[in-house]
Amino acid sequence: MKISYNWLKQFVNSNWTPEQTGELLTDLGLEVEGIHNFQSVKGGLEDIVVGEVLTCIQHPNADRLKITTVNIGSGAPLQIVCGAPNVAAGQKVPVATIGSTLYTDEGEAWTIKKGKIRGEESHGMICAEDELGLGTSHEGILVLPDDITVGTLVAELYEVENDQVFEIGLTPNRADAMSHFGTARDLRAGLLQKDIQVELITPSVSAFRVDNRTLKIDVEVEDKELAPRYCGVTISGIKVGTSPAWLQNRLKAIGLTPKNNIVDVTNYVLHELGQPLHAFDANKIEGNKVVVKTLPKGTKFKTLDGIERELHEEDLMICDTTKPMCIAGVFGGENSGVTEHTTSIFLESAYFNPVSIRKSAKRHNLNTDASFRFERGVDPNITEYALKRAALLIQEVAGGNITSNLVDIYPKKIEDFQVRMSFENAQKLIGEEIPKDVIKRILMSLDIKINNVTETGLGLTVPAYRNDVVREADIIEEVLRVYGYNNINTTEKLNASISNTSRFEDFKLQNIVGNQLAAQGFYEILSNSLTSPAYVNLTENLKEAHNVVMLNPLSNDLSVMRQSLLFSGLEAVSRNINRRRSDLKLFEFGKTYHTYGDKHIENKHLALFLTGNKDSERWNSTAQPSNFFYLKGIITAVLERLGLNSIKISPIQNDIFSEGISLSLGKKTLVDFGLVNKKIIKHFDISQEVLFADFNWDNVIEMAKHNSVNFKELPKYPETRRDFALLLDDSITFEMIDTIANQTEKRLLKDVDLFDVYQGDNLPAGKKSYAVSFKFQDEHSTLTDKQVDKIMNKLQSNFEEQLGAKLR
Repeated sequence: MKISYNWLKQFVNSNWTPEQTGELLTDLGLEVEGIHNFQSVKGGLEDIVVGEVLTCIQHPNADRLKITTVNIGSGAPLQIVCGAPNVAAGQKVPVATIGSTLYTDEGEAWTIKKGKIRGEESHGMICAEDELGLGTSHEGILVLPDDITVGTLVAELYEVENDQVFEIGLTPNRADAMSHFGTARDLRAGLLQKDIQVELITPSVSAFRVDNRTLKIDVEVEDKELAPRYCGVTISGIKVGTSPAWLQNRLKAIGLTPKNNIVDVTNYVLHELGQPLHAFDANKIEGNKVVVKTLPKGTKFKTLDGIERELHEEDLMICDTTKPMCIAGVFGGENSGVTEHTTSIFLESAYFNPVSIRKSAKRHNLNTDASFRFERGVDPNITEYALKRAALLIQEVAGGNITSNLVDIYPKKIEDFQVRMSFENAQKLIGEEIPKDVIKRILMSLDIKINNVTETGLGLTVPAYRNDVVREADIIEEVLRVYGYNNINTTEKLNASISNTSRFEDFKLQNIVGNQLAAQGFYEILSNSLTSPAYVNLTENLKEAHNVVMLNPLSNDLSVMRQSLLFSGLEAVSRNINRRRSDLKLFEFGKTYHTYGDKHIENKHLALFLTGNKDSERWNSTAQPSNFFYLKGIITAVLERLGLNSIKISPIQNDIFSEGISLSLGKKTLVDFGLVNKKIIKHFDISQEVLFADFNWDNVIEMAKHNSVNFKELPKYPETRRDFALLLDDSITFEMIDTIANQTEKRLLKDVDLFDVYQGDNLPAGKKSYAVSFKFQDEHSTLTDKQVDKIMNKLQSNFEEQLGAKLR
């Protein structure tokens, strides 16, 4: 939400700077995320002066250029080359002198410099209105009135607005603060708490009166549950046109584009008071009657954006006697809005049911400033006041007369909230005792009425616009935020409870693995569990029928729960690569979601993503790309850290991986990993290889619980190593060698390792060479060469018989 500092000061006139005001608003819970400068004219016309053209002659070297001499009120006249067709001697004109800064339509700055144009010196620039940011015309230079003094700053001739704009990260519960008036109420309370006496200034509507009753439009509200309050009035004889500068500047400051004086006033009052309004062209209201009702399902309605929509039977509509004109509180219709030909309007101000508006806005995928406020709950008691305020402003900027009585249909008043607050409970929740008179002063500054006071607490009436303050805890929170969280003393004693939890708790193991991965250069990512339904079509391993579909999705791209962590991870990889971060190590803990008939299943996973080089480039080392075996080493280290050994390796067969293997323990699959299929990464505009590991974390936790740690004494006797260079068929794997070796010698063989692989020249076709090491150790005595030779001969024999191996 954007709040203009100048606009805010119309309600609370304090001498605090924008920075001080921003700090106080943040302390009050209206977090100011930034303060931005705003100028209604970019650059503020700085250094642009009024000059008088003394002479104007034809440029000797260009038919379309003139050479002028211009008096700017100081120093000698300037020679300026000008290409405008309307430049002439005797004119008063805006002059940008050397060193002045002008701005393009895109906001890019450029500086006036001394130069030569077709051989003639030019010491400045005579400006057109678009070059100054004062308009869009570029047909010629801007000619100023003759009575203006030469040397006057042009900024003094125009209403250049300089403002600071607060960017406030408003929480959804604070509907009361979604306006300048609402923000000012909080600001006043904060200043009063600091003993700065300020008044909350509200615009007067005492001048509102009915001029005549020549345009009566009846109003009928059929569904009073959906429209508890509805107000309206007609204004005739208006002239639709451009808004005055002050109104345009207010809207531009908060990021709105002015449309016309009628629409601009409704937007102004919306952001001033927080009450949405809508103006209908009165001449387009059939039967001179407005009917607030719902319509049959499937009714066609074309909105202001030109889209024809099918209405739902629960959509509240503003209609005339023959047709719908507006989706109430959400969006207007194409054929009932204000145009340049409008002369009379029906101005609407209402309080609609927040749930109804929220559903309609979501249903039609429409998010407007009006629906944003209605669905959170506007002030039901400001409806009439806001209507009068807007009507007076329209008369001010567009003329016209009030030509009907103000209609106010409010059959059942929305009552204020009655709440009781205990002083004892306030002290318990806040952590220290706040003086009772301070509490009462804070509540009164927030327009919370004190009905009665006892020794134990207060009986209070909370205004209806504070729909987030309905419980005692809410009252205490209001007191605390105005009193100031920073004013609560910290305790000198810290109390803590020691929980007796298993060392195999999920969060403990997750922290262990997360820290291990971070130590290896990985960064943790957190992605949205909602994702696009189109992703399941990238692989046959996932099925559309298993999607958990959202009933009320925010958008189509976030309409299902994810079945895999792969795609959100690839989104992160793609985003980083596009920003020149191509060497990535990422991990994420998260859940996947599947539906199987009537059952919904959640599974926790750990996903690893590797792409690019393992480490950054260094002067003393060559960059090494991440590869399959590097990822395997990381995975093995994770499993071993959790005490999971004796892992079974098997090839994986699914189209997520172009190459991959699966690691399992018993009947439980622990992790699938490999190289992501190029078809999938291409969908994310990734051109480099991506390695992906998918841990079934639930299985990992379950198997880790069955793990036990065994301890034994360090051996007293040394180990012995022997090596084989084996010539093997391409189909033989190291796992087969390891299995045969451990079956051949179970007591003395302690480790088998592959330390070199060779394929290529000097080897027969279809063959490869494995260099394998074997480590032996006897825990009770020193091994002799004879013992080791006997085992090695037996290993050689078994390798030759079972694998067809030959020693090289």
